[in-house]
Amino acid sequence: MNKLFTIRISLIVALGGFLLGFDSAVISGTITGIRTYFEMSDWELGFAVGCVIFGAMFGNIAAGPASDRFGRKNILIITAFLFTISAAWSALATSYPEFIIARMIGGVGIGAAILIAPIYIAEIAPPKQRGSLVSLNQLNIVIGISIAYFSNYFLKDIEVDNWRWMLGVEVVPALFYFVTLFTVPESPRWLINRINETEKAQKILTRIGGIDYAKITTQEILKHKNLNIKKGTYADFFSKKMNTILIIAFGLAFFQQITGINAIFYYAPTIFEQAGGSTDSSFLQAIVVGLTNLAFTFVAIWLIDKLGRKPLLIIGTASMSVALFLATLAFNNATYHFNKENISKVDQNKIQIALKTLEGTTYNSQTELYQGIETILTPEQTKIFKTSYAKNFININAFQVLSAILLYVAAFAISLGPVMWTMLSEIFPNNVKGIAISIVGFFNSLISYSVTQLFPWELSNLGPTLTFAIYTILAILSLLFVLKYVKETKGKTLEELEDLLIKQS
Repeated sequence: MNKLFTIRISLIVALGGFLLGFDSAVISGTITGIRTYFEMSDWELGFAVGCVIFGAMFGNIAAGPASDRFGRKNILIITAFLFTISAAWSALATSYPEFIIARMIGGVGIGAAILIAPIYIAEIAPPKQRGSLVSLNQLNIVIGISIAYFSNYFLKDIEVDNWRWMLGVEVVPALFYFVTLFTVPESPRWLINRINETEKAQKILTRIGGIDYAKITTQEILKHKNLNIKKGTYADFFSKKMNTILIIAFGLAFFQQITGINAIFYYAPTIFEQAGGSTDSSFLQAIVVGLTNLAFTFVAIWLIDKLGRKPLLIIGTASMSVALFLATLAFNNATYHFNKENISKVDQNKIQIALKTLEGTTYNSQTELYQGIETILTPEQTKIFKTSYAKNFININAFQVLSAILLYVAAFAISLGPVMWTMLSEIFPNNVKGIAISIVGFFNSLISYSVTQLFPWELSNLGPTLTFAIYTILAILSLLFVLKYVKETKGKTLEELEDLLIKQS
């Protein structure tokens, strides 16, 4: 086995994951800047953050069929180009619509990269390395997230439009990805199944695993190609024999996002400010979140081919449930106290004068707080108070909030984060893989967009207690789903998995 060759090309392809992670997390540091510059409401802010996922939906739908037709490598090259254009344009945008369009272009790249990179790596990786190598894509996602948090922290003190610098630095890694992709080979399975380039595919497989490995793998691919001569259709994807695969795929795609991971990544500083943190400490805590995500992704890569996919999912979803419950308790036990010092931090004179009537008052929940301030502030002032000043009055166990968030991120990083993408790259038959990965990826992005769009509204209207309680219930449901429906795929070839999972008519 030529492990170095396989690892090298997997790392290059997985750089798409780095850009995906960076692009997703960098927005967290720009929220105050873009909200002010573009004068956004909660709903507009939610869309500005979530529109990248909206773009990803188009990338999801288009990427699978396009990669089947034009090749995995060519589609990845296009994604690198889209990342570059998006980063430059969003940093230079001067209007809200222009900013949205620029971010959505990057979203198309995300939607394509998040699906095609794992497929490519799964198709070139030997079975015993496949889980670890596919997880390199997730590793690069979390490295991108961590680097984005660091970058935001060091750029936050630029006095004028620091958000432009935060978004613009992505141009450098995007260009690097674009150039290095030209050095990787095409997927040997795509070469055989789509354009009958068996000889060319064998040369690539020989470089990966030697002559014997190339012969055996080529025979397996050709055997299954002959059994699936007909190109897969949407009817084939939704056929009865696919039931087991569809339940696993759609279930994992749903629970990976509905449990709130992108709310944490996109709004990490905002959440920590809700817990009473300063801007500086909130950015630093976001960095700790990114590093925790990174460290436990290494753990997942180490364990995924040893312990297996399902055990990691069970451990992770159970731990996520505990973590979200602890966060719910912390916010539920918070109080809001008005004293002279806290009121003096409000820099809008009319609001400050009105709040002085509450001096000495303590509220035992955010609901009580909002009901109280609505009696003394105008609707517009109430909105400003909720988004900018409520955090000044909170008394909360901030360490419990931070610990809960870190446990949640660590649990996600060893389970739903890498395992879902690994399993999606494994479980679909080759003749419908492009269609399948696009449909399931679109569904995953739709759920992600919904969570991201609603989160600012949830914090303002439901409060953090109820918001995290909802995520807790959904995490518990994800654990029950894994226990009942998910099958183990560790150590099997893609062709063996096809035989195992498809119900014969």
